[in-house]
Amino acid sequence: MQRDYDYLIIGAGMAADSAARGIRELDPDGSIGIVGEEVDPPVARPSLSKKLWTDPEFTLEKSWLGTDETGAALHTATRIRSVDRAARTATTEDGDVFGYRRLLLATGGHPKQLDLPADDRVVHFRTMEDYRRLRGLSGEGRHVAVVGGGYIGTELAAALVQNDTRVTFVFPQEFVGGSSYPQELAEQLSEEYAAHGVQLRPGTRVTGGSADADGVHLELSDGSTLDVDGVAVGLGIQPAVQLAEDAGLPVEDGVVVDAYGRTEDPDVYAAGDVASWPDPILGRTRVEHVENATDMGTAVGKVMAADATGAQAEPYTHTPSFYSDLFDAGYEAVGTLSADLDLVTDWKVPPGTGETAQGVVYYLEGDRLRGVLLWNVWDSTDAARELLAAERGYTADDLVGAIPTD
Repeated sequence: MQRDYDYLIIGAGMAADSAARGIRELDPDGSIGIVGEEVDPPVARPSLSKKLWTDPEFTLEKSWLGTDETGAALHTATRIRSVDRAARTATTEDGDVFGYRRLLLATGGHPKQLDLPADDRVVHFRTMEDYRRLRGLSGEGRHVAVVGGGYIGTELAAALVQNDTRVTFVFPQEFVGGSSYPQELAEQLSEEYAAHGVQLRPGTRVTGGSADADGVHLELSDGSTLDVDGVAVGLGIQPAVQLAEDAGLPVEDGVVVDAYGRTEDPDVYAAGDVASWPDPILGRTRVEHVENATDMGTAVGKVMAADATGAQAEPYTHTPSFYSDLFDAGYEAVGTLSADLDLVTDWKVPPGTGETAQGVVYYLEGDRLRGVLLWNVWDSTDAARELLAAERGYTADDLVGAIPTD
């Protein structure tokens, strides 16, 4: 069977949904097909580790993005195995063929895997189906191990412990968030997790494990074992670049595109988590956060429609921010957050005072600003972008007070 579309989108996440909406802004009639591996339609992915756990008024129905508003034909639970750029076709594992005039790779990524049994009680967390499985493993005092001290791991540990779940948090850093935040902030965050009942296992990795009728049994790098009812793994993703690579497109930590989202093939584009693009502030980069998925998806969808209709295309010039909520604290950030960089802190409420910290952290490489963390400081991402965009060096005196800490 072959289906032909003016615009074919491989991947059915937030970038795909936004791209379809971007296409419709310039082309109300062109046919759109969206093909995704996941069994569910496009979902607001941040809700899976945030609001669905912490906001009783945010129901499951509010997570769906409603792709039917664009008139796109949605093909879920469908894996594309190859793209033939000469024939302008994409073929599924079952041998079905999708033809295209313009193709968008919005394939996102796959969760990094631990060497653990393929068991329903081990969840490498990313999708709505993963959320459902983890919900079934949580609550009623069940014991869940959360593995990974990064973005998703910290959110899941906080989410689960607030939902009647015993949580043991296994992470390699000395403190929660230790690879991203100043030590004094990471220490306070660790204390907050412990105060909420999370059992912390810092400086520890999972080295193996087994599963039986009694549960999942993890082997840890310190020689101990951990017996739990379920495991939630949040170690980040590997960008899903295999289709692009097999099709002969340049890949470098993502599918390489220009400022318009175009690959070296003028009929093939990429957007979202999988795309490596020349950000005007950060340089060539790849970002795995919602703002980039939605904004880049929309921008590249417009480019696809402009290229198809002869309209003027506009480049994607927005430098995305990202955010998180962890118990009573929250933050927004732009750029690189690495504790290995030189840090300049500007606290209104310093960590360690017994109150929730509030302030701005600047991340320097030499005298060049690489990232800004706004900890309980809101509506200042544009100010952070302006500082990052300036082609100049900074000293600590230049930065303290540069963004209001209120």
